[in-house]
Parts: sequence; structure tokens; C-alpha cells
Amino acid sequence: MYVNKMKRSIWFILLAVILVFPVFSQQNGLSLSLPPGFKWEIYAEGITSARGMAVAPDGTLFTGSKKGNVYRIDPSGKVEVIADNLSMPVGVEYFEGDLYISEISKIQRIKKVLSAESEKYPLETIIEGLPRDRWHGWKFIKIGPDRKLYVPVGAPCNVCLKNNPQYASILSFDLTAGDYEIFAHGVRNTVGFDWHPQSEELYFTDNGRDNMGDNIPPDELNYAPRKGLHFGFPFLHGKDIEDPKYWGQRDRDDFNPPLAELPAHVAALGMRFYTGTMFPKEYQGGIFIAEHGSWNRSEKIGYRISFISLAGENPEYKIFAAGWLQGKDYVLGRPADVEIGVDGSLFVSDDYGSRIFRIWYEG
Repeated sequence: MYVNKMKRSIWFILLAVILVFPVFSQQNGLSLSLPPGFKWEIYAEGITSARGMAVAPDGTLFTGSKKGNVYRIDPSGKVEVIADNLSMPVGVEYFEGDLYISEISKIQRIKKVLSAESEKYPLETIIEGLPRDRWHGWKFIKIGPDRKLYVPVGAPCNVCLKNNPQYASILSFDLTAGDYEIFAHGVRNTVGFDWHPQSEELYFTDNGRDNMGDNIPPDELNYAPRKGLHFGFPFLHGKDIEDPKYWGQRDRDDFNPPLAELPAHVAALGMRFYTGTMFPKEYQGGIFIAEHGSWNRSEKIGYRISFISLAGENPEYKIFAAGWLQGKDYVLGRPADVEIGVDGSLFVSDDYGSRIFRIWYEG
């Protein structure tokens, strides 16, 4: 009888191992798929809910988060918290020695951040009074070629029409004069933008609305060669999808169409023009996009890095890095932002795994 019990126990253990092992291997066996010649590594860990990134000329990487911390990662790999207890400090921007940090309703600055002493990073509020809504309230920020600070204000909803003209827009702040203007209208929620390295014109991602099905409306890559353009929200989605509630309430028809329609619900967030020299020529001047991944689609999509080439007559979209989504359900990471390192490698922040990846090319 004892032997039979032992046999049954062994069989139960073996069955448990067989059932559990696939889950364990999926969760712990991250393997990224990249084009030939590219390699990857986990560059830094413990970056809780890592989001926006910025790189200083010496290679120091700064990272914002949705959980209140801002991080400094030295080229040696040392990770340091330089600000904490903030309100969703998602966006960071390094400019002329200073670090700019977004919160939901204000923008802060740490002056001479590279020379600041550890645990002594004084925060200075330079912009305040922005809307306090937490729905699409976190803000990617970046300073443009015109030396103005660009700050988006997302729509505080899935789809709505508000009287405050700041909602669903991109604002540009004159850091010297202290005033601002609305640079772009009709932008539901952009969490990534950059300027063309030659033309210095603004390009930005935008997340499409929810609850219209699995395959519409598309996410967008938009192009804003001048201020004052309207990009459709909440009246028009993508190039030609009329909103069932708000299309009839429009007061204009001159909506600027997206430069490229991205797959619906990929949640296109951070984007950067590739300005390095490490990657092959086909990537020069193209755009890398962090696709954060769908949250309520019947089959998940995104969880990857895509690339858009602008070399031809029409933008060409392709998947560059994948593997954070394995099968249909196993999520091992969610890319939130991309940034170009001083050596030309590509950093990818992962707010799901609280880490930073680095992708480089060996040829």
C-alpha cells in the first residue's frame, strides 16, 4: 500500500510539472525576434513602470515612470532615483544641462542635473495650471528645434468634446517668455513625438478611440509641418472613419489626415527618428515606434517595436522587434518608449517589466 501511495504521489508530481512547466518557460524565457545582425540585452532593471526616456551627451539615461519616480542610469549601469512621490512623471527631457520632468498638471525642472549631488536634486516648477484629469493625463514632453517645450494634453475620456481648448491638443511653451500656444488640435492622446532631422517638422503618434471593434479605428502616425492643423478627434478617426456621435457636431471639414494608419489598438506610444550611424543605411532617417499593446481587444496585438521607412513615395511599415507577447496571451513586456543612445543603439523602456532594453547592430 505504501508503494502504491508513493507511485501515485510521483505521478501527481510529474503531472504538476508537465502542466506548470509551459507557463514557467513562457514567463521566464523571453526571446526577442530581431532582423539579422541585431542583438539585445536587458540594460537596466528595477525601473518601476519605466516610461519616457532622454539621453545626455555623456550617455546618461534618464527615465520617467507612472509610479512617481524619475531615474538616472549612468553609463556604468548604476541606477539612481533622483525624484520621487511625483504625480505620474512619465515624460523627461534633457536640454542644455537641465532635466525637464512632466507631472499631470505641471512641469518641473532639475537644473544642471549631471553635476547635482546624490540625493540633492532640487525641483523647480516652471509650468503649472494644466488640467488635472488622470485619464490620459500623463504627458510625454520634448523640446523642439525652436527651443520650445512641447506638452500634450490628452482627451480626458475615450471620446468626448470639451470646451477647454487645451484638451486633445499639443501645446508649445516659450521657456523664455513663459507663454504658450496650441500647436496642434484634434489629437486624442499622443505619447510620442519627434522632429524630422532635416526638415525639423513635427511627427507624432496618436492612439485611436476604443469601443468600435477589434479592427477600427487605426492608431496614427501624424505629420504637422506647421501649427494650427486639426487632426480630427473627436469627429474623424484615421483617414475616413466618421465618429458615430460627434461627426455631425463638427464645425469644420479641413482635418489633416494621418501620414500612416497603424494597426488598430497597438497603442503606439514613444517614437524617434533614427539619427545614429550604427544601424544599416535602410534605418537612417526612419521612425521607430513603441507599440505598447492592446488592453481590451479580443486577440492581443502590439507589444513590439515597429519601424516606418520614409524613403519611398509612401511610408513603409514593418515589425522590427517582437517577443514581448508570446502566443496569444503571454505578456512578458510592454514597450513604452524608444530612445537613441549616443553610440547609435536603441533603448526600449518596458513599463510592464520595469526595465530598459538595449538593441544594437553587430553586422
